[in-house]
Amino acid sequence: MKLKPWKYIVAIWMTGVIIAGFLIPIPDIDILQQSARNLFLHVPMWFTMTVCFAAGLVYSIRYLNKPDPVMDRKAETATQVGLLFGICGLLTGSVWARFTWGTWWTFAEPRMNLSALAMMIYVGYFVLRTAFDNPSKRAKIAAVFNVFAATTIPFLLYIIPRQLPSLHPGAEGNPAFSEITAPELRYIFYPAIIGFIALAVWLNDVLNRYKKVKLQAEQLTA
Repeated sequence: MKLKPWKYIVAIWMTGVIIAGFLIPIPDIDILQQSARNLFLHVPMWFTMTVCFAAGLVYSIRYLNKPDPVMDRKAETATQVGLLFGICGLLTGSVWARFTWGTWWTFAEPRMNLSALAMMIYVGYFVLRTAFDNPSKRAKIAAVFNVFAATTIPFLLYIIPRQLPSLHPGAEGNPAFSEITAPELRYIFYPAIIGFIALAVWLNDVLNRYKKVKLQAEQLTA
């Protein structure tokens, strides 16, 4: 099967972002040093996760408004991709913490712990889906839970952490990324956000087509 043209563009775009992210010279930044290159991975992953969770929220609301198995499948898929990028965001954040704070994880850092809590809530979404055999009941309850999970994201990842003392940039008492990152970094940072979101769309498309084919195969053998 031939790839659609936009997928070639995404592949080339992301290849360029990754190569440039590792090779471009960057200025010395206090504390961050060369680990500042993680800006091209860690932060775009969180942006991508947020976009995916927002898409999952929209599909879940559409399902609740008018039950349709396709909307349930799309909600599940978007949430899966979002969780994947969220976990990758946690991992890259842990690596960054090791180099800048001297530890892989600290329970004294609210943003890190609240982010982990948010991921656990979304893991609960998939655990909940396995608890019901009836497709309609599973889809409805999962949609309600997905709406709840999505409403926690602004509070757990953005609002609450900004009100608490933290080592993380952007928290109270600490400068935002825009204040500590050099302009050179932004030339890769913004394309990285676009690239990761496009990659998420690609993964979402692959998973959706896989689930559709799997469902059709199950119906034929039933």
